[in-house]
Amino acid sequence: MIETRLLQYFLAVAEEQSITKAADYLHITQPTLSKQMMDLEAILGKQLLIRGKKKITLTEDGAYLRGKAKEIISLIEKTENSFHEGEHTITGDVYIGCGEFRSTYTIMKIICAVRKENPGIHFHFFSGNADLVIERLDKGLLDIGILLEPEISSRYDYQKLPLCETWGVLMRKDSPLAARESISAGDLSGLPLIVPNQTFNSNRANVFFEENKLSSPIIASYNLIYNAGLMVEAGMGYALCIGGLINTTGDSPLTFRPLASTFHPSIYLFTKKYQTFSKATKLFLTRFQEEMFHHKS
Repeated sequence: MIETRLLQYFLAVAEEQSITKAADYLHITQPTLSKQMMDLEAILGKQLLIRGKKKITLTEDGAYLRGKAKEIISLIEKTENSFHEGEHTITGDVYIGCGEFRSTYTIMKIICAVRKENPGIHFHFFSGNADLVIERLDKGLLDIGILLEPEISSRYDYQKLPLCETWGVLMRKDSPLAARESISAGDLSGLPLIVPNQTFNSNRANVFFEENKLSSPIIASYNLIYNAGLMVEAGMGYALCIGGLINTTGDSPLTFRPLASTFHPSIYLFTKKYQTFSKATKLFLTRFQEEMFHHKS
């Protein structure tokens, strides 16, 4: 069995790319750390480090272990923090994974209210598409996922939130389509498109393509919207995206036009079934439900 200490030592070596520097950082001797790394390789039966003259690099197995070690250490820290919560005042950490959408602002306002009443609660955000957020939920690295029309799975408890977004097209202001109030499938026919690269059945982009038999060439895909905006600004093409995420005001060379079809996907809150939440997460979920639904009724 691998001790947590060995994983922490390994991560230090991987970061510093040097046994000597890692040993100084860890406040142990270089021979001790070198032996610990050899012990770790012996336990796993794999070479993890390539010991060069100037620096240490990771083998393929070493790179794989680095990713897993980070997840393991993060999960251990998250678990320990949940046990250090106060008995009377609620403290602790809440881990949330979010996609990119404008409605996140509403969620942030609720978080601000919770923090004002409970300054001992700290929030940790992971931004990514549905695939990445779900993966981290499965591994226990996140407590909550807030996603845009993800694929529904029986592994999760989920709730549709009274929030929705607008799909549309990000383009340059000097594009001929910028003169239109909304964009139809015919307007995009033959134009180079930049599309989100998350699993297509976790959003409605595929519905738009299929129902309208859109034959536009997909020239690029993106994970988060910032780089898609740069592609559009550079003149590469037109980005299919959610509105309100890229600044299109003032001197910005970009503009957003909504799709003419009824294309307003909803947002869902996801948690793993049978998950045990910390006091801080329970408090946040309770307040979140109150603000989202009671105040909307």
